[in-house]
Amino acid sequence: MDEPAEPTARDESGLGEDDFSPVWDGDDRPRIPRVAGERAALEAYLEYYRSTVELKCRGLGAAQLRSQPMAPSTMSLHGVVRHLAGVERWWFQQNFERRDVPLLFGADDFELPDDADYAVDLQTWRTECAVSREIVAAHDLDDIARPLDWSEDVDLRWLVLRIITEYAQHCGHVDLLREGVDGRTGA
Repeated sequence: MDEPAEPTARDESGLGEDDFSPVWDGDDRPRIPRVAGERAALEAYLEYYRSTVELKCRGLGAAQLRSQPMAPSTMSLHGVVRHLAGVERWWFQQNFERRDVPLLFGADDFELPDDADYAVDLQTWRTECAVSREIVAAHDLDDIARPLDWSEDVDLRWLVLRIITEYAQHCGHVDLLREGVDGRTGA
């Protein structure tokens, strides 16, 4: 006689495949560990969100990446990538380590100049992410800095959480923008 199969979480809950968000085809994002130390968990979530932005922009042409499908918003997928490159530099290099580096795109980084090139801006964002990773790796979560124009200190833990929330917010925008561009959805 066959042994009954071990119940899965879905068997136990009574939920089926249709009860969950559709999975994005070609999803190659890093898995977030279910059990991890504080630093590993923070870094995993941040990497997951970074990967989500890149994944949801994949497979589109320049005109689609520039399009602003959610009127009256003027956001575009390309603009979000530029903005996040600036966010990485602003918070990790300019505020936490107080490096003397210029702003990447100015205050209105969502606005695309006519000559903006997605491939170049994507590489800039990847480079800024790599520098941010190096900064995080070089410090303890308890290390403290005073952001520019602030009257109080922050620790690296606060900063990483701040960037995670920034990415989470913009991943929501990216979901809507991508759906507006070509109808594609998925978690």
